[in-house]
Amino acid sequence: MLSIKHCLKVLRKYFIFLLITSLGLSQHFTIARIHYSGGGDWYSDPSSIPNLLQYLSANTPISKTGTETRIRLTDGDAGHYPYLYLTGHGNIRFTEDEIISLRSLLLNGAFLHADDNYGMDKSFRREMKRVFPNKEFVELPYDHLVFSSYYKFENGLPKIHEHNNRPPQALGLFHNERLILIYTYESDLGDGWEDESVHDNPLLIREAALKMGVNIIYLSLIHI
Repeated sequence: MLSIKHCLKVLRKYFIFLLITSLGLSQHFTIARIHYSGGGDWYSDPSSIPNLLQYLSANTPISKTGTETRIRLTDGDAGHYPYLYLTGHGNIRFTEDEIISLRSLLLNGAFLHADDNYGMDKSFRREMKRVFPNKEFVELPYDHLVFSSYYKFENGLPKIHEHNNRPPQALGLFHNERLILIYTYESDLGDGWEDESVHDNPLLIREAALKMGVNIIYLSLIHI
């Protein structure tokens, strides 16, 4: 006999499948990597997004995915991409026009996943204060839907690479109760999405990173 827990898991995935299908998202999905103007290597982990998109297509109802798209926040078509991704090392800086554009995109339906690729934390928090001076990052608890939207993570955000002996954190920014940004800190998901040969990560670590990436995508699609 199936357990209630298992039945609920199946029902949750079925509900999300129906939702995504009804939205037409089974037809096409892509990730837009942000090419910001100053500091940091915005292009780092080049194989990460293609691998995540391939995993998403192979293991979820989102059967057709596009290739990685690279955009500047001030591009005229930036608003065409609801799922934004940002990463890098070092001193990230936005221009005033990029600040205005990012604020507008996030307040009008876009979602941003920012992944700390070690070294960008201080500058990223500074720049986000320029974008949203009155908002504060909130740590997402283990029972938040991001940790069960498709795969179950009972212990929260997985640790992919160790840097400063600090626990990984999933931090969120909200607008009118809608999660508009997830900042994955001290986890290094992007490194886990890279080709196996790049970091020589064990399969279980790569799988955890890819599954967490899927969860973030699914969460963004239902805008919780």
